Amino acid sequence: MNKAILKTGVQEFIKNNWSTDIVSVLLKKQLFQDITQKELVEQLEAKKKCKHKLPTWFKTPIIYYPEKLHIEQTSSEQTAEYKADLITGKLLLDITGGFGVDDYFFSKKIDQVYHCELNQKLSKIASYNFEVLGAKNIILNNEDGLDFLNKTELSFDWIFIDPSRRNEVKGKVFLLQDCLPDVPSNLDKIFEKSKNILIKTAPLLDIKQGISDLKFVKEIHIVAIKNEVKELLWILEKGFSGSIQIKTRNLKTNSNEEFDFILEDEKATLSEIDLPQKFLYEPNSAILKSGGFKSIGKAFEIKKLHEHSHLYTSEKFIDFPGRRFKIENVLPCNKKELQKLNLTKANITTRNFPESVASIRKKIKLKEGGDHYLFFTTNSNNKRIIIKGQKT
Repeated sequence: MNKAILKTGVQEFIKNNWSTDIVSVLLKKQLFQDITQKELVEQLEAKKKCKHKLPTWFKTPIIYYPEKLHIEQTSSEQTAEYKADLITGKLLLDITGGFGVDDYFFSKKIDQVYHCELNQKLSKIASYNFEVLGAKNIILNNEDGLDFLNKTELSFDWIFIDPSRRNEVKGKVFLLQDCLPDVPSNLDKIFEKSKNILIKTAPLLDIKQGISDLKFVKEIHIVAIKNEVKELLWILEKGFSGSIQIKTRNLKTNSNEEFDFILEDEKATLSEIDLPQKFLYEPNSAILKSGGFKSIGKAFEIKKLHEHSHLYTSEKFIDFPGRRFKIENVLPCNKKELQKLNLTKANITTRNFPESVASIRKKIKLKEGGDHYLFFTTNSNNKRIIIKGQKT
């Protein structure tokens, strides 16, 4: 951590130039004594990435930014606030502290937060920023979180883990046992110091695989922001043996979409299948990731177009957690029928269809965008169809 970066003149430059062309800054001769152009650029790049993802850090004067990779890997403020609402108690240990965004929000809900980070530079940066942000109830430990856990005599109300998906040997990984730390192999030790564990994983982790690799899974939260899944959150409670609850959340600017279901109920539920009616529904990305395709249909009393299409239909319009369309046309899937619509551009979605969107666009020469929505899918009679809809 180069403290020269915190000087007034340097901070003014960063404040006024965070959006400037990075290459032009790199090519200039050294602007400040004791600070390389590379270090200056690192601050500019990281601050720029914080504008929307971490607005508190972006707006706070004299923040010290780490390499942009750490900003890319950290939680956003939205998802960090969501996680903080899941925990209660007096003591929390974060085994994989990192830049500290999650711990900052945990510290607003819990009496004492222990932040462990092996990277010495990142630990110092987090410590400094916590002071600037006024987070006084976070204790920092520059060491491996599992080592700290093995040594401490403390017991914690919660232990939080965000395993690194970058393995020095295997590169970028997605299986829990390949991440650092290897959570499945260390669960028994972790449960010795807490009854409650919260784990953050990447959206690409297979839910069934995660359940198989872990134990005592009580809840799985699938968190999306503006219909893009950002995190899977796993709540583990020592000794829990009940049904796993799946909670899907799509965090939007003005309102959130929420849908919960019991995993066992999903397996036991039967879908109602029918041909397209007056309205068409596509679940948001969090629901699609959850696999709750039968549960969503049952909960909203709507019917699927096909067992594997994951599109739904109804006669009456309903307020649905996802995209909603009034059906204007249902066509057999062929070029001749599509040409009758006289479209030059349209938004295309494929569900349970053998061709990709790119392939379809190339074949029918339709530009992207506009107010028309086309769904290429398969109906309950196993016929390939095109549904033209108007967004509602």
